[in-house]
Amino acid sequence: MTQNQNTQRTGDRIFFLDNLRTFMIFLVVLLHAGITYESSGIPAFFWIVDDPATNDLSGLLNLVLDIFVMSTIFFIAGYFTPVSLSRKTGWKFISSKFKRLMIPWLIAAFTLLPLYKVIFLYSRGLPQEHWTTYFHWTNGIWNQNWLWFLPVLFLFDLLYLAGFQAKISFPKVNLWGAVAAALIVGFMYTLSIQIFGLQGWTKTFLVDFQNERLLVYFLVFLLGAHAYRLKIFDSKPKSKKLYLAVSSLAWIPILGYVFLVLVAILKPGTRIISAFGDAVLMQATFCLSLLSMIYLLVQTFRYYFNRQGGLLRALNDSSYGVYIVHVVVLGGIALVLLNVTLPSLLKHLTLTFTTYAVSIILVLLYKRSLSPVSRSWSKPKTTAEPLTQREMAG
Repeated sequence: MTQNQNTQRTGDRIFFLDNLRTFMIFLVVLLHAGITYESSGIPAFFWIVDDPATNDLSGLLNLVLDIFVMSTIFFIAGYFTPVSLSRKTGWKFISSKFKRLMIPWLIAAFTLLPLYKVIFLYSRGLPQEHWTTYFHWTNGIWNQNWLWFLPVLFLFDLLYLAGFQAKISFPKVNLWGAVAAALIVGFMYTLSIQIFGLQGWTKTFLVDFQNERLLVYFLVFLLGAHAYRLKIFDSKPKSKKLYLAVSSLAWIPILGYVFLVLVAILKPGTRIISAFGDAVLMQATFCLSLLSMIYLLVQTFRYYFNRQGGLLRALNDSSYGVYIVHVVVLGGIALVLLNVTLPSLLKHLTLTFTTYAVSIILVLLYKRSLSPVSRSWSKPKTTAEPLTQREMAG
């Protein structure tokens, strides 16, 4: 066992990043549970279960979570990509990513997505349909749904490998220079998407992505890789002044972004400044909120959750599997809650925690059912890739 005096770790496992990734998966469950009960009515036509008991708070919470949750996961994945690539040839790197990302995606696409449609129809009292309509390339509504993350991360890994093989060197700038560049590029990209009306999803057989987020996700993925190359987490921060300042001020862009989005949804056509001015404000506050929240989450876990015990280790080891199975588990539990008389906000919390707990149990039971040989293959080793990378990024 090796342990850095500033960043606690066992071998290549960095405790606070393991813990942060697990917390982000829990927030993904919280966000998806909230879709069931948000009052906007927008997800009703595609979400696995549409409960008539709704509330405004679930939608507001989801609006905030949607700013940073997936971006933080991409940042963590990006952080471990350089070390993963340094230990493999190009083809072995691709093979390991394919096994960890695309094989689970293929299995889930042929099992969990059809189950999604079964629950979707049953929860609405609709008859089941022809079996050929239960796959993501034929359903025409939700397509890959939550599974979009796996092929997109695989694509980012391939792009990073292509840059590495082409010997494309990254600018020799410090992390804050890289953050500033990501902020500017991300802002120009999201603003252009909004101005030209290109918001929405692009859906294909292999890759689904949200148009206005794709480059943003890749930028934070690259920020994570750059943070690794600069060895940002190998030394302890000299001061908490910046952390405290961002903690005090981050609510301003978040509140501004939420306000602008709500105005656009609830009062379409209303202008705070002008069409262009409102677009500038919305995307500027979004990008500032996203980067502020990634910074705060990473530093908070670095300062206060940089340790691990048996329970956290079990949660961390299960988080990748939880992400894959949780939506179908959520659908089954939400079906039961349809007939339970509770305030919708309490239903939201109940659905979140029960879905997370049941998903962990299922993942642990699956791991326990593996043969000894399979278990020895799948068990993370301290001399191999970091658990965060193996479990979340392949």
